[in-house]
Amino acid sequence: MATLATRMCEDSAVQNESHFSHVGGERNWKIKADQAKKAEYFRELEKIKGQIANLEKDKNGNLYSKKNDFRAEYSVLEEYEEKLACSRRAEKLKAKQQLSKIHNHVKRLQRQLIDVKPTPEFVEKLRVMMEEVDNAICTFKEEQRIIYEELMKEEKTTSNELNVLEKKIEGSLNTAPEKTFRAPCGKTPAEKMTSCQLPEEVVVFERFLQQTGGRLGGWDDFDHQSFLKVWTKHKGKATYLEEALAYLPSRTREDVQQHEAWYQEFLFLEEKKKEAIQEWKAKKQLEKGEIVKLQIKAKEIQQFNRQKQEESQKQKTEEEKRRKQQELEAWKRQKEIDAAAQIQAKIKEEEEQLKKQRKERQRQLEVKLLVEEHIRIRKEKEDFLLLEKQMQEEMEQEERRKMAVFEICRFQDRDLRKLEEKAQERRAKEKSEDEKERRLAKLKEKVQVHVDRDPSRLCKLTKGWEERCKETGPSGSAPLQHIPHRAVPTWRQGL
Repeated sequence: MATLATRMCEDSAVQNESHFSHVGGERNWKIKADQAKKAEYFRELEKIKGQIANLEKDKNGNLYSKKNDFRAEYSVLEEYEEKLACSRRAEKLKAKQQLSKIHNHVKRLQRQLIDVKPTPEFVEKLRVMMEEVDNAICTFKEEQRIIYEELMKEEKTTSNELNVLEKKIEGSLNTAPEKTFRAPCGKTPAEKMTSCQLPEEVVVFERFLQQTGGRLGGWDDFDHQSFLKVWTKHKGKATYLEEALAYLPSRTREDVQQHEAWYQEFLFLEEKKKEAIQEWKAKKQLEKGEIVKLQIKAKEIQQFNRQKQEESQKQKTEEEKRRKQQELEAWKRQKEIDAAAQIQAKIKEEEEQLKKQRKERQRQLEVKLLVEEHIRIRKEKEDFLLLEKQMQEEMEQEERRKMAVFEICRFQDRDLRKLEEKAQERRAKEKSEDEKERRLAKLKEKVQVHVDRDPSRLCKLTKGWEERCKETGPSGSAPLQHIPHRAVPTWRQGL
């Protein structure tokens, strides 16, 4: 039974050794792979640092040189860059401190895991230390995530500003520079009349354009078109201001607000101008009609004799005029109907757009809720798996502890049995030796041995040495001169 137990223990020990060797080999392979990744990362980091240093050197040599003509303008950039460098150094120092703190926590946890004690106090202490390490790592990751998000937002804003500036520069290079104010090319009714004949609204509008920098309000065409695009998109609401500032990096908030006030005044005065021109045209048409009536009356007085002949022509003219008037009124009614239909279609289109936007927002909200639910379920599952793993490890540790106690007791029993067996064997051997000595003593008492001494026997040659000293001759009887040799070549014979 003891032999069987010993054999089973040896087999289990061999299996454990093979398992541990396999696990150790896999761990060594992972360590080597991590070390290779770290080495590759540090090589790439050194390479990038060298590139950054070269770029900084070229930039400082080109921009911040004392011989540069724009040294005064670049000094502001140099001060701003120094501030950014100080902030980067402070952030780097803070990150190093946090990483050092996390490293110290991990090292302390590793030192605690060297001497594991299966006690509740020790397990609680390990749990607290692991929570501290986990909280420190999570806090560090969250801070870095917030910093990266802010940097990405700043990068996006800067990229938009650079794109706008590039478009503006390309537009200024591709198109000829326009004047601040250009008079209209077409001939308007205001050009055909003197300043005293112009309506007051037209004069006010033209004076407003001359005083405020033309139809662009003193801005260039690109900035004004960008402003109109954003302002029209938001329908003049205050929400357009932030997007307009992103499209107009060279303009401040006050500039945009002033330009908005100018544009509203421009629209108001332009509308007044159009109304005044329409009224002026109607008035002129009315005056022209009165002049025509006077001329007709004068002709009637002068041509009384031909009144009957002209009555038929006059009736035809009146009918044609009524017909044209009816056509004009019908055209106006149709225009009004078309305008109302367009307004109705526009309102319907806006309602459809609003419905689409509401549906899209609802869909995004549902997707967000689904993602949050998925994240919550996954976190609960991870927590459950972690708890289950911890319980499994505790059970395995308890099982190993029980097995170790059982094996220790079994080995102690086996050692006691072996010690007893060795003691019995030693006593049996001692007993057999005593019996042997007693038998030899009895035989010595019975037999008397008498041997003669011969000291010369020590100096006598042995038989082997005598054989060796005998003379030896050749074994064969043939003479030595007839020993066979190899043949001599003909070219060497006689030498």
